[in-house]
Amino acid sequence: MGLEQAADEAPAAQPSFKGRLQLQEFMYQTTPSTKRPSPRGRRVAPSPTAAPSRKRKLPTNTEGSLVASPSIKQDDTGDGDETAISSKVATTSIAPSPRKRAKAGYAPPSTYAHLPPLVDILAPGLLVLFIGLNPGVQTARSGHAYAHPSNLFWKLLYSSRITPVRCTPEEDRTLPERFGLGNTNIVSRPSRNGSELSKAEMDDGVAILEAKIREHRPEVACIVGKGIWESIWRVRHGRNLRNSDGFAYGWQDESENMGVVHVASEGEGADSGGFKGARVFVATTTSGLAAGMRPSEKEAVWRELGAWCEARRKERGMEVEHDESSS
Repeated sequence: MGLEQAADEAPAAQPSFKGRLQLQEFMYQTTPSTKRPSPRGRRVAPSPTAAPSRKRKLPTNTEGSLVASPSIKQDDTGDGDETAISSKVATTSIAPSPRKRAKAGYAPPSTYAHLPPLVDILAPGLLVLFIGLNPGVQTARSGHAYAHPSNLFWKLLYSSRITPVRCTPEEDRTLPERFGLGNTNIVSRPSRNGSELSKAEMDDGVAILEAKIREHRPEVACIVGKGIWESIWRVRHGRNLRNSDGFAYGWQDESENMGVVHVASEGEGADSGGFKGARVFVATTTSGLAAGMRPSEKEAVWRELGAWCEARRKERGMEVEHDESSS
């Protein structure tokens, strides 16, 4: 037998495992390649079955809240029609608006009954008696007027020159002797804020204010905040203060003087004499939470009262302290 015949009759060699793997490269691929095409490659036409999304994005404001559009009906209260909105909101993802702080409601006197009442700062013949709303929690705890650090009362007294030196809440009891100033409130009980008071108790406090002014007879009653003046007006005129009444901060008409004492008739305590009443000056609120007016606007109102105080002290011959820090 020759060598060539032996080679022909030898059995065929079986492919190795590595060889089998290499065969995969030559097999027909039935599935598309998952390799990401090059950005410079040719554009691929969209699949005819994949229709482009036509979802309409509803307009929102900067907080992500839904904004009314002409296609959304609104009722007279300004709230959107729920039926018209629900079908659109379902297809749109809208970020929720930030949670707003719930407004405090009325709180009965028992809520803060554990806090002591604030003592009035009164004396006969004051230049100005300041009338605030009511003591705050920190004021009641400290026992000194306008004690909360955010309150602008003491700052405005100084910047307006009502006091020639910067005072602190702890000095409130010295105001009558040093500057002819006093303090009281239309409501005596403490609360966290004014919304916890009722209109009824504010209105009830007007008669008490009148009695205090008749007794101590200050030259000026300074109302610290328009809301207090609205209660006084409501009690006096039997209705709310209207825009047509032409309210303006500052001096009010002499017909609005508080604590008027008419000359007594003979045999009815004529020795007490008459009192034309304290002239009313309505100042801005000093609360740090009130942002309805710019600081410069508030200071302009208070400065008007400060100019009067400076002139009146000179007329009375009152000795005036000087601010050493500014000299």
